[in-house]
Amino acid sequence: MKILIGIKRVVDYNVRVRVLPDGSGVDLDGVKMSVNPFDEIALEEALRIRDAGKAEEVVVVSIGGDPVQQQLRTGLAMGADRAIQVKTDAELQPLGAAQAFLKIVEREEPGLVILGKQAIDDDNSQTGQMLAALWGRPQATFASKLVLNGTSARVTREVDSGLEIVDVDLPAVITVDLRLNEPRFVKLPDIMKAKRKPLDVVTLEELGVDAGSNVSVTHCAPPPQRAKGIMVDDAAQLVQELKNRGLL
Repeated sequence: MKILIGIKRVVDYNVRVRVLPDGSGVDLDGVKMSVNPFDEIALEEALRIRDAGKAEEVVVVSIGGDPVQQQLRTGLAMGADRAIQVKTDAELQPLGAAQAFLKIVEREEPGLVILGKQAIDDDNSQTGQMLAALWGRPQATFASKLVLNGTSARVTREVDSGLEIVDVDLPAVITVDLRLNEPRFVKLPDIMKAKRKPLDVVTLEELGVDAGSNVSVTHCAPPPQRAKGIMVDDAAQLVQELKNRGLL
């Protein structure tokens, strides 16, 4: 079985994001970029499945310009067998990304597609669900445990009320949550080996996918600053202050 993994290039989660002065977007000048953390978890799970003898090949796919090759090489260094770059300079919305992934799925014919539940830059949490709908295959989202049983998969999902266990037939789309696993660290020898692994490039136009979108970002703004706290001398002053603010 072949497993297909989607990874996205995002601002590193340790970086404090700054909004551009004109509000047109986020300042990316000199900012560290990394693999989306949820996608790292998806790749780690695929590698564990392959290492357990339940899959033969792990392929990572990313959509974007040449800079995404850095993240694809990271995926190869983690242990992926091949990488595919869907080359485009356009900022795809979830539907466009799902359509591009669908074309790659049709080419590669994987038995399982694993994606992060969302990207930390836009937090849409839509691409996996849209891909499953376009592909016409089952989906299981927000996975915190994944067990393959031949031609099916048992997925423990994190839902608002707790945990839910579902069985889906393969091929299927799985989106993963934080508690599924802890991704491995990339070692220098693995980075060197990754340079020799195949990285294929295909353009969005070659796939026949329209990069257009009906959604546009009109303005970006940082969250409002929190008001400074005050010091009170005793409990009576605290109660009075809470009453003044309408909290009591």
